[in-house]
Amino acid sequence: MPIDLRQVSAIAGMSGLYRIVKPTRNGVIVESLSDTPTRMVAQARHRMSLLDEISIYTNDEEATVPLADVMDRIHQKYNGELPFGEKPSDEELKSFMSDVLPDYDEDRVYVSDMRKLATWYSIVNKHVGFTADEEAASEEKAETASEKKAAEGKEEKAESKAKKAKK
Repeated sequence: MPIDLRQVSAIAGMSGLYRIVKPTRNGVIVESLSDTPTRMVAQARHRMSLLDEISIYTNDEEATVPLADVMDRIHQKYNGELPFGEKPSDEELKSFMSDVLPDYDEDRVYVSDMRKLATWYSIVNKHVGFTADEEAASEEKAETASEKKAAEGKEEKAESKAKKAKK
């Protein structure tokens, strides 16, 4: 299950990513995803792109891969540690992209897009987190534990009924 990016957006002309807090009459209140979060009103003149609506081109003419899926692949492959420093070379970025999404369209996915993907992944990993797998695992453990308890309770009831029947 990929990460939920429905409340995370990029605003044209502004660096970083923003979490959508709530709508207002003339825009939306956004909070920057940074170490010192700041809030502002993004108005209609600000071009906002929800990360959930962004996809990456592949070699299949009709197919694209949602950004959330690509970020999930990065997280599974590198577990939060990107394979390069803060200022990767173009070749490092191309190698990284082909590792994560081997069939990406090299003509339509530019190095600047790859750089932006790496930057966004780092921000999302730090401030939003990849909890989908962890939550699913903890829910599964909780369900298994509750099922065990219910089964044990049924066994105890059956045993006590059997004892009462013997008396």
